[in-house]
Amino acid sequence: MYKKKSKMLSNLNIKKLYNKEISIKVLSNFNNNILKKPSWIKIKFPYDTSKIGYTKNTLKKNKLNTVCEQALCPNLSECFNKGTATFMILGSICTRRCPFCAVNYGKPSLVDLDEPQKLVQATMDLNINYIVITSVVRDDLKDRGVKHFLKCIQAIRKKKTIIIEILVPDFKGMIDYAIKTISISPPDVFNHNLENVPRLYKLVRPGANYKQSLQLLELFKITNPNVPTKSGLMLGLGEKQMEVIQVMRDLFNSGVSILTLGQYLQPSPSHLPVQRYISPLEFYQLEKEALSIGFKKAFCGPFVRSSYHAEFQYNKL
Repeated sequence: MYKKKSKMLSNLNIKKLYNKEISIKVLSNFNNNILKKPSWIKIKFPYDTSKIGYTKNTLKKNKLNTVCEQALCPNLSECFNKGTATFMILGSICTRRCPFCAVNYGKPSLVDLDEPQKLVQATMDLNINYIVITSVVRDDLKDRGVKHFLKCIQAIRKKKTIIIEILVPDFKGMIDYAIKTISISPPDVFNHNLENVPRLYKLVRPGANYKQSLQLLELFKITNPNVPTKSGLMLGLGEKQMEVIQVMRDLFNSGVSILTLGQYLQPSPSHLPVQRYISPLEFYQLEKEALSIGFKKAFCGPFVRSSYHAEFQYNKL
């Protein structure tokens, strides 16, 4: 019934309908009380914001999307002011409805075949030496968008010497093909986020599978042993500490060497509510735990995001 109606609705109306469905689901599964933000959840804006406009204009000129804008990242102003962004390929409309994510859901647009060249131009305009490329989930595409990732990597490699990190979706049902394809021209860092603990997957990450996501990371590492793999979780959705530690162990046993842990922040009243704010001390303790497990690097904190300070994370590795 929903699918038939969605064809006649605009993307805006689709999102409104989706938000109503999520709100009902939230009420039945979560504590829906809005928690007061603690003192450490405070976004600091740069004193000089002159470069933000240039970054935005560059993105607009090249008709490129960023997950920074689409997902309402709290670090947007800082990163844009440094001339960096996490580029989001394959459009701005996702085929999944993850209730933690602010990216629009609906019927995706056609793949922009010129996007690889637009990325190349943006790297030159912004004069960046490190690029993070992610995408919306495209379950509607036969190859889940894998070839487009490869074309973007190859186009950049051909024109510019630059460190390339890709933050990929799970390529549902296409893991073997995805790894084989991307390995033709592998990135310098391969990133796939687990997001949260297995117990909460049906609610937090519907359509995804915890074991398959681990398999994606493990298979890439086996195929490309010299390329570091990376994954992250957002905390504060009701997970328990021991569950987080077990996920950390699962990631390490799957060959992941870089871990990021950050605080989940509710994008709107229609998204999953924050169940708990994790203190900076707890993040520090989790970071120590991650290093003791064996991760080469762990970046943990309230505003840490998978691609936040990605170049710094890579250089530290």
